[in-house]
Amino acid sequence: MLNRLKEYAINNNIPIMEEEGIVFLTTFIKDNQVKNILEIGSAIGYSAINMALVDKDIIITTVERDTDRYLQAVKNIKKFNLKDRIKIIEADALDIVLEDKYDLIFIDAAKSQYIKFFEKFKNNLNDNGFIVTDNLKFHGLTNNVDIIKSRNLRALVRKINNYVVFLKNNQEFITEFIDIGDGISISQRNK
Repeated sequence: MLNRLKEYAINNNIPIMEEEGIVFLTTFIKDNQVKNILEIGSAIGYSAINMALVDKDIIITTVERDTDRYLQAVKNIKKFNLKDRIKIIEADALDIVLEDKYDLIFIDAAKSQYIKFFEKFKNNLNDNGFIVTDNLKFHGLTNNVDIIKSRNLRALVRKINNYVVFLKNNQEFITEFIDIGDGISISQRNK
């Protein structure tokens, strides 16, 4: 069933995590006994479902602002019988206020807003929690900004590069960069 979901995403140009990225993420969740996850950017629910399937005790809150993708995610979460463990919120993540604390915050939404997402939700992180971000290589474009013809795409790639610089210079968090999938970062509070 996961393969069908993946196929649907590819056929409909819906961005989902690359295979080796999702394998890395789910293994990381298992190895670190993560139980409570906040996901920024549900799309059709692919990564939330993958994360929930790691362990029956995992609870996920996921946020999606696109109505069509939100409705598709709701349908997919029901198909996998995970509606009791995956709570999906239809909203712009920058407009919501969450009180809960999470073991892991997974950022995979509007790339141009990564710094804002990080700053907004870092206080929702448990003391030993992790903030994981996907798409830091952005299909290999982050190292080749000069060859990009589209001004909008060039601006987006620059914002992703600015986020990487933000993470590297952040004194509050220590970040490890993983060259897997489309580029992943793992940030943890500097103790």
